Amino acid sequence: MNYQAAIFDMDGLLLDTERVCMQIFKEACEVQNLPFHEQVYLSIIGRNAAGIEAIFRKAYGDDLKRLHQEWRTRYNAVVQHQAIPVKDGVIELLEWLKSQGIPIAVATSTVNEIAKKKLELAGLSEYFDNLTTGCEVTHGKPDPEIYLLAAQRLSANPLQCLAFEDSNNGVRAAVAANMVTYQIPDLVEPCEEVRGFGHAIVTSLHDVLLHLKQI
Repeated sequence: MNYQAAIFDMDGLLLDTERVCMQIFKEACEVQNLPFHEQVYLSIIGRNAAGIEAIFRKAYGDDLKRLHQEWRTRYNAVVQHQAIPVKDGVIELLEWLKSQGIPIAVATSTVNEIAKKKLELAGLSEYFDNLTTGCEVTHGKPDPEIYLLAAQRLSANPLQCLAFEDSNNGVRAAVAANMVTYQIPDLVEPCEEVRGFGHAIVTSLHDVLLHLKQI
């Protein structure tokens, strides 16, 4: 293998966060007597804070401030104190990449402080050489900036980087960064446009590991 780095999304890919987050958002809507727009919610997956706010602003208008405060308070109460379950195949793949001497990074839309806490509580921090987060870039996913920054920090050529994503927005970012991209769908299935990229779409990180071992 000639790959110079492996770069992972976090929520929905390493950690089974998306279901937890969506349920908390739904509860926040109920408490604030606001509708839960499922399709609107699913469209924010993979985006950074600025991208999420722009989408929710259109859906909730002046009610967004109180909804967001309710959601954030409830969400932080969970993720800052409880370990989010690790997705199947994560540890095995990370251990194997380490054994191959490949540097590993996280490129997540989540803000830095929360991302660090999630990885620490899940026991994953030790595997990563770098953490690049949504608050460190001007343009969030689907823009490739976060992946390019993560690769730069590892002194890696994007063309020789592996990227692992669950969401369509994340895949758009990784593909735009010209990385070898694997998609492991979580809450949202790949749309027709994304399927057309020709990247690998598999059911779990176990499948990714099997594939990489055959290269």
